[in-house]
Amino acid sequence: MSDSSADLASQLLEQHVKHEMAALKGAKLRKFLEREVSELLNYAESITLNRLSSVDQVMGVIQRVVVNMELDAGIPELAAEMATEVMNAPVQAKTTLGEVITREQATGFVEEVLELRQQRERVISEIMAHPVYQELASNLVYTGLVNYLYEDNLITKSVPGVGSMMKFGKKMANRAVPGLDETFERRLKNWLSDSLPGLISRSEQFLNHALSDDEVRDSVMAAWVSLENRTIADLREGLGDVELQEFVVLGYDFWLQFRQTAYFEGCARAVVNHLFAKYGDQPIADLLGDIGVTREVIMAEVDAYAIPVMDVLREEGYVEALVRRRLSGFYHSAAASKILEPKA
Repeated sequence: MSDSSADLASQLLEQHVKHEMAALKGAKLRKFLEREVSELLNYAESITLNRLSSVDQVMGVIQRVVVNMELDAGIPELAAEMATEVMNAPVQAKTTLGEVITREQATGFVEEVLELRQQRERVISEIMAHPVYQELASNLVYTGLVNYLYEDNLITKSVPGVGSMMKFGKKMANRAVPGLDETFERRLKNWLSDSLPGLISRSEQFLNHALSDDEVRDSVMAAWVSLENRTIADLREGLGDVELQEFVVLGYDFWLQFRQTAYFEGCARAVVNHLFAKYGDQPIADLLGDIGVTREVIMAEVDAYAIPVMDVLREEGYVEALVRRRLSGFYHSAAASKILEPKA
């Protein structure tokens, strides 16, 4: 390229950069973005999801970004700090539970839970069958029987002195026959062991009958009424900053392990497969419409975020540098030189 053509190319480059810079600010920038959004949405009316992506591509993104990405150790610390700030914010002491979840919403949740009758009965059955509960029931019955025999039965209450005589007789019998008390206790507990399955079965039947839909509904809503006017700060009383941060760290550790499980991969794949089964052969506009993404929604975010960010990048010189990088290659190319060289 001769000096004259090189100089002309430089002048054209400068004018082109000025033209682009003028178009990338203010009303011109917004008009440009609005037009391009409209053009893209027009294409979305005909381009299907399957043309843009596939199940394997989306699962690849999930694998790389969600599963395999190494997360810095500062993330749980930052999350714990943010959780602490949220829980200590003044709004916690000013906001009641009823302002966060309305009574109508709470009622709706209760009604949905009541539909899970089979699950409720299964939980009761599993609790009844748990060894800890069975031991508790056995100890309660044993203690109740012993107290009744020596203290609270009808005879000891009606006839003065009988209770003391029975206790005295028990002591004397134990002295006369050492181990008698232990033998009685062992036989009573053996009887309880044999009777326990029947007791548990009757307890389960009683709970299933007692925990009717009406009883559960009334109990839960009564508890709700007692809590809905209390502030969030009142409800979290006793949960200190240290305990809260520990819960956040435990939750983060759980997520790091959970994302690596086959269960997580199976759930993610099920969602992605369904998405493509439903929308794969449909225009992208159908998917956008179903999730509420409209032209107005996009332009609202453009006005609120995209344009202010562009203003900052332009003030920092990035936009002009980007335009120059994009254009200078052409104006210094052999093609431009051939056009700009004077004809012989």
